[in-house]
Amino acid sequence: MKRLFPLLPLLLLAFLQKSIAQDIQITGKVTGVADKSQVYLTDPDKPGDTLATATSKQENFVLKAQLPATKLYQVSFMPAGKKGLLFLEPGKIQVTGNLDKIQDLEVKGSTAQAGFKAFQATFDPYFKRYSQLTQLANQSGVNDSLMTQYKQLVAEIGDAAEKFAGEHASEPIAPFMWATLLQVVEDPVRIEKSLNAFSAPVKESFYGKYLSDKVAEMKIGRVGTPALDFTQADTSGNQVTLSSFRGRYVLVDFWASWCGPCRQENPNLLAAYKKFKEKNFTVLGVSLDNNKDRWLKAIADDRLQWTQVSDLKYWQNEVALQYKIQSIPQNLLIDPNGVIVAKNLRGDALEQKLCELLGCN
Repeated sequence: MKRLFPLLPLLLLAFLQKSIAQDIQITGKVTGVADKSQVYLTDPDKPGDTLATATSKQENFVLKAQLPATKLYQVSFMPAGKKGLLFLEPGKIQVTGNLDKIQDLEVKGSTAQAGFKAFQATFDPYFKRYSQLTQLANQSGVNDSLMTQYKQLVAEIGDAAEKFAGEHASEPIAPFMWATLLQVVEDPVRIEKSLNAFSAPVKESFYGKYLSDKVAEMKIGRVGTPALDFTQADTSGNQVTLSSFRGRYVLVDFWASWCGPCRQENPNLLAAYKKFKEKNFTVLGVSLDNNKDRWLKAIADDRLQWTQVSDLKYWQNEVALQYKIQSIPQNLLIDPNGVIVAKNLRGDALEQKLCELLGCN
């Protein structure tokens, strides 16, 4: 199971650096705040970066800052150590509430906050169930029952997300919602369909642009999408380009000499290669090695007969980065038109797929 992140990843930082800051003034009265408390406005995506500070007086405070974007921010009260999340936009904002109920602060002047409250009301129950399943999995391991519950919950979250996005298509909370769920609802086609229905201002919003880029990234290496072309040096230093294999089925195999599971899989690849190489099929190995001698020795020891390329940059291999490869072995089966038709075929699965496509008679 994958961990659910209710807050957005730090990759959002790149988008903040491109935003144009606009003025905000937050006038607050929060019951229970001691005199001379320090009040901070910060960005949860940029830890340690304080946008504004104020000193409370009779439970009142005023924060003035320049917001880089309409997005989620955090207001903190020290020394009480209380923190609340607010979805803020430029302008004059009024905040009221009780320090003991910091997550229930009332906000006037920010329509985006109303959307955030709706998001919390809709998805907090799902987040709670997800957390419970994750805790059970950590305690007792993943079993069939937990996986069934997990898949059912993910399906429910996906349906709820699609409905929520449709109801809030003209609000910045819609792309924010999808962005928080990217590691759960891993369906770029579904998310892109929802994104396309957003209003123009929402598409151009901070989270709208972020979501658009993440969807494009998620589609990389997906079955049914065109394979990204690349060029890398073979064992003799000659440049090899993926598109030069057009007209044939080619399995792009990400591996390395130091990868035990990769080496264990090589006999299966070799058997498939020998069986189908005369039927318009070949393999292109992309190695994540950083030592050429060990790379060449592994090729020889495993008797690999197909083209091998590498830039010897280990996990920084440019093709691996291009395809967002974070673990190996992995592979992509590409058809004669350059479209990915299958991925991560291991054991008998590769031969079965090739029989389906090329015949086994």
